[in-house]
Amino acid sequence: MKYSQKMWQAIDERLCLSSFSYSIPKNGNNLGYILGGITLFSFIILFTTGIYLALLYNPEILEANSSVLLMSAGFIGFIRGIHYWAAQAVFVTVILHMARIYITGSYKKPREFNWLIGVALFAITVGFLFSGTILKWDQEALEAFEHNIEIAKLLGGIGAWFAAAFTEVFHILHRMYIIHITVLPFFFILLFFEHAFLIKKLGISVWPANGERVQQEATLPFTTHVKKIIIFGFILLGVLAVLSAVSPPPLGPEPIEGIEVTKPPWMFMALYAIENILGLSSLFYVSVLFFALLAAVPFVDMRPERDPRKRKLMIAALIIVMALFIALVLMAALTAPKAHIG
Repeated sequence: MKYSQKMWQAIDERLCLSSFSYSIPKNGNNLGYILGGITLFSFIILFTTGIYLALLYNPEILEANSSVLLMSAGFIGFIRGIHYWAAQAVFVTVILHMARIYITGSYKKPREFNWLIGVALFAITVGFLFSGTILKWDQEALEAFEHNIEIAKLLGGIGAWFAAAFTEVFHILHRMYIIHITVLPFFFILLFFEHAFLIKKLGISVWPANGERVQQEATLPFTTHVKKIIIFGFILLGVLAVLSAVSPPPLGPEPIEGIEVTKPPWMFMALYAIENILGLSSLFYVSVLFFALLAAVPFVDMRPERDPRKRKLMIAALIIVMALFIALVLMAALTAPKAHIG
């Protein structure tokens, strides 16, 4: 027995790491089926770089923007760039991951609850992106924050955390910082472990083929799946490093209250276009409706059929939603900034 094998056997005997492994179907190593793992790798990059940046960030209202400015040069700026671009990667990969699950009908019985956990993780991801863009505390961040406060008013007592009267000791920016570095990571980790546990117990779904009959393909060891995720993860890290070097994250000047002259990051452009049409309160109602529809997917499409060729109505719905999202982003990008507060 090789020395490395002996080492692994000794470690596994004490930590029982092999209990986390399971066999996966042959299609489990296709790119579409490792998108969830790539998303997790992106989150690991985010958490790692985020811990480093948190040590240097100052959430004081008068110091926040300048502390980010100090983190925008040299090696620290390079790390901030990786953090910034990793956030973009997470948003893209989580959408592609959910789209693959939707197309292959992998949310169907007995995986309905895991789909709901995935929807919750997507909501937390959006929360990470929104709170993260506010922490840089430039003009765009202030305007996004003012939108957040206005929407919180619609929630009444539930939105008290975001109300200025909640506490006079710390500015509301402190609360957003706390949400970003403690509250959201706590719920993310909690839900992720349940998500991973259900994947292990229920297995990775095989590719739907030949109508109702699902081909039982040969299985592969879990280690091959992990190795492929790690390979693609490090390729992604290399791409993020290049993007960080050639296109550093933007940072605007100190914010000025009473004006509204910016647009949100591209991930929120669709909501910005809707706000232009329906008004500020639509941000809340459209967001709630969107996540409610996502959560309802397994209960609307309850037939056992998973072949996308025989689920034309559901596939058409996905195409319409994606086309609408792209159209709204383009619409927002091509229009001049508009004022919505007050």
